[in-house]
Amino acid sequence: HVQLVESGGGSVQAGGSLTLNCTASSTSACMGWVRQAPGKEREGVAVEIPGGPQYADAVKGRFTISQDKGKNTVYLLMNSLKPEDTGMYFCAADWDCRKVTVAHTNFGYWGQGTQVTVS
Repeated sequence: HVQLVESGGGSVQAGGSLTLNCTASSTSACMGWVRQAPGKEREGVAVEIPGGPQYADAVKGRFTISQDKGKNTVYLLMNSLKPEDTGMYFCAADWDCRKVTVAHTNFGYWGQGTQVTVS
């Protein structure tokens, strides 16, 4: 079982930046970020898998995912934030990356989420 703890969310004005952090209780082969806006389904934002990072089209060029495997931590640097980026951001992880893409975030382990509000 992997426990994930997110931090770094908050409120920011449009055009601003935030960095989300997620620390796992143990090493995971793949990690990523998924968000859920009010009244909408969860959507993959960015995943870090062995083949390289993948990003949702809506965040390409603005968000960067990175991983420090020595610290079991994954980061999401979010620049040029827009109001439509508002939502709860969840960190996720798994040992089996074969079932994980940014479009199909079939992770087995999830954090509690951290709120991001862009106004």
